[in-house]
Amino acid sequence: METKNIFSESGIIITMLLIAIPIIAASILVMIKAKAVLKKYLKKKELEKFNEYLKGLSPDEIEKLEQRKREHEFSLSNLELSGDKEPIDCKGLIDNISEVETLRFVEQKKKSQPRPYIEPDLSKLILWYLGCATFWLLFGTTVGEYLGIKFVAPDVDQYSWLSFGRLRPVHTNAVFWGWASLAMMGLAYYVIPRVSNVPIASIKTGYRSLVLINVSVILGSIFLMAGINNGGGEYREYIWPVMALFGIGIIISLQNFFKTIAKRTTKEIYVSNWYIISAMMFLLVIAIIAYWPSWQNGLGETIIQGYYMHQGVGMWFMLFNLGLMYYFLPQQLNKPIYSYSLGILAFWAQILFYTLIGTHHFIFSAIPWWLQTVAIIGSAGMIIPVVAGTTNFLLTFKGSWNKLSGSYTLPFYLIGILFYFTGSLQGTAEAFRFTNLVWHFTDFTVAHSHLTMYGIICFMLWGFIYTVVPRITGKEPPQITVGAHFWLALIGLLFYTFPLMYGSTLRGLMWMEGTKSFIESVELMAPYWLWRAIGGSLMWFSHVLFAYNFYVMVRKKDEIEIPKSPIDILRAKQEVDKQTITN
Repeated sequence: METKNIFSESGIIITMLLIAIPIIAASILVMIKAKAVLKKYLKKKELEKFNEYLKGLSPDEIEKLEQRKREHEFSLSNLELSGDKEPIDCKGLIDNISEVETLRFVEQKKKSQPRPYIEPDLSKLILWYLGCATFWLLFGTTVGEYLGIKFVAPDVDQYSWLSFGRLRPVHTNAVFWGWASLAMMGLAYYVIPRVSNVPIASIKTGYRSLVLINVSVILGSIFLMAGINNGGGEYREYIWPVMALFGIGIIISLQNFFKTIAKRTTKEIYVSNWYIISAMMFLLVIAIIAYWPSWQNGLGETIIQGYYMHQGVGMWFMLFNLGLMYYFLPQQLNKPIYSYSLGILAFWAQILFYTLIGTHHFIFSAIPWWLQTVAIIGSAGMIIPVVAGTTNFLLTFKGSWNKLSGSYTLPFYLIGILFYFTGSLQGTAEAFRFTNLVWHFTDFTVAHSHLTMYGIICFMLWGFIYTVVPRITGKEPPQITVGAHFWLALIGLLFYTFPLMYGSTLRGLMWMEGTKSFIESVELMAPYWLWRAIGGSLMWFSHVLFAYNFYVMVRKKDEIEIPKSPIDILRAKQEVDKQTITN
């Protein structure tokens, strides 16, 4: 019997690479940490020398610094052309003209503006929500990245708890209930008190909700990997006791928000609160209907699955994020929303039409034909809220497009808005009978779900987080890594979705022809699944950069900075003199 070299097997090679990656990454982190410690030590030494230099400044040197300070503070007096003084560089335009401290090819964006006082306890609660959400984003998408690799190398492992059927719901539920839901809840704890002009009713309730949701996702992930699941359909794989913990967490926060809004100092309830509160109420209704045992058989379960799956996306994630957008976009542009009425129209139209469309995933099934038709009509009706909302957001940008190039948050907002329009209308197009016949049961639905949940929800959440956290902590993220995060996520998403949509169209048409075997359609998708893995890898790496940016914004350690401008040097001189007098 011929023996093969085990290291020539693709699965073994990929496994070794997967093992090597964290080892290499850990080694790089150790070197980076060592470099940072050395750099800090050298900075301290440099600072000590600088302090000695400050103590030894002569009156002439101080006078020169004072002169440079006056030059930097120069303002026009309207007498420059008529004056008879000897020409000097009073504006300080020529000094240091050949020096630059920033990379010339990276445009410097406008920094976050300081906001009114935010309670320290509430700030801490919000950061805990966003920090936990960031962890679940990394965890969930790491699992998703591994699943993408399995499409290219399905024999990468042979462990039951790492099988595709178990890990896929771990990925989807972790990013749904862990990442997106916690991020939205944390941002809601910022927005609702702001627009109500009152403190949050209870900080402790916020922490209880945070614990319950995290425990739910932890237990749910463990149970799914162990093979314990609801078996009822996509996105409701968690068994009911686990989902009950999540529901209780939402209920107590909903009550907390109700109490806060009830104490508002303004007569009106701003549209953001309409969307956020309604999304939480709908989530509770959706979950109860999905897990109620009475109709969990046959066609009833199929209809409920379609209802639950779509309402979870549209009436929880989408409705909630639109509410956040109605607060953050006008605030970032420093102008009111274009039309409050369009916001209300979109709100009621979404409630009317989106709640009808669940069964458009089951066209040509045994579900009654009239119910399929209702779902198609509802899908077409979604054009109204989508166009109204997109128009409202883009017209709010009107007259402020120049701010886009100077901001590192607004590009995330704009991409989220554009995908809201394109992704939602793509869903409408998929609902029609012919397109459904071509695309359904292919990877086109996978591409569509990522265009919406990733292109809309994730980009909006990232923009909101980059807006809020610097206001809370006073620390900006590195603009280079924010830009890298944005472009890697966007390019990765396009690499992920466009090949899948193209390949899935070819596959669906092949099925309709009926002249080739099923396995040939699987072979057809191989190169497109490779692009899926490449795009997913870029997306995953962008999440690592996002986590790093979040760490930079929330870390307590202050970096040692050596003053360089005359103003800062003089200020440092005053501080050193005060310390000398005190000692």
